[in-house]
Amino acid sequence: MNARKHTPNRQSQAQTHTLEPLEPAKAMSLYLDSRSDELADRSLELHEKHVRSFVEWCDENGIDNMNDVTARTVHEYQLSIKDGFKQSTLSIYLGTIRQFVRFCEGIDAVVPNVSERIVLPDRERQARTETLEREVADAILSYLRRYHYASRSHALMAVMWHTGIRTGTVQGLDVSDFEAERERLRIRHRPETDTPLKNGQSAERFIALSSDVAEVLADYIEENRHSVTDDYGREPLFTTKRGRPAKNSIRRNIYAVTRPCATGRGCPHNRDPDDCEAAQRTNDACKCPSTVSGHPVRRGAITHYLRQDVPDKVVSDRMNVSQDVIETHYDRRTEDEKAEQRRQFLSNI
Repeated sequence: MNARKHTPNRQSQAQTHTLEPLEPAKAMSLYLDSRSDELADRSLELHEKHVRSFVEWCDENGIDNMNDVTARTVHEYQLSIKDGFKQSTLSIYLGTIRQFVRFCEGIDAVVPNVSERIVLPDRERQARTETLEREVADAILSYLRRYHYASRSHALMAVMWHTGIRTGTVQGLDVSDFEAERERLRIRHRPETDTPLKNGQSAERFIALSSDVAEVLADYIEENRHSVTDDYGREPLFTTKRGRPAKNSIRRNIYAVTRPCATGRGCPHNRDPDDCEAAQRTNDACKCPSTVSGHPVRRGAITHYLRQDVPDKVVSDRMNVSQDVIETHYDRRTEDEKAEQRRQFLSNI
């Protein structure tokens, strides 16, 4: 990492607060021990991963005492890693570092209030605008159709792009919800068996499928779906070997197939796939700056329908989202695009 060398300012810090020397690696050990009883195993693993990255950066930059860590230190660390992560992921990493620094303040290893001056990237701002564009979706689906036809990834991506449904909705689908002959999905609210819909019973509906998507889904069920049931004896439409996938499993699937290098589109970031963590491990696919989760797929699908002149009310009913919310949060058309679409409707009046 190429951050500039950090210059300790221990003397000025000591003037305002008495600190006790502590090596970063030892601080990490104490921090993880302090969190071990309150964090789930997976969360603790993530905290260790994030803090270890910071500790290794400190070592590379000559910081061998937590007394020398300031808000500027963390900012320099952020600059050194920011090109490797999406803004939302970077915010998660730095949020953990801020917790680590706050812990160190409490044991007199870092000057008080340093953690309060650590500014996290605005993950929500990017989340509200991140969109999978139609051209990219088409390229992904074409690749999956050719090389991974009717795989879970292919069927999942085809359904989510074609219908624009939420990750939680697709997770709750059963085999019986797919009516192959009528080429449609039935969306049902089933909170008693852990698959509620975000908007409850009012979100229950049928969603028509294209013949192409219905065929892919039927072939997936026939060839690649695991013959399993969930904890309630239901037959999930999308499965793992153990049953119904968790939402995070579905998100990882979407992250994985939207990596450019995973679907024959090369790497726009000039990385070597053999050395790229995001390319090597599906669980790390979210670290690719070009990948997206399920919500940008939904936003892209809604925008695509609107650009195709599908009426707002039809999109609202199909995607289970109000027209006001579509306009505020989902519609990524420019004002020029909207004006030209209105012109087409009004040209004969």
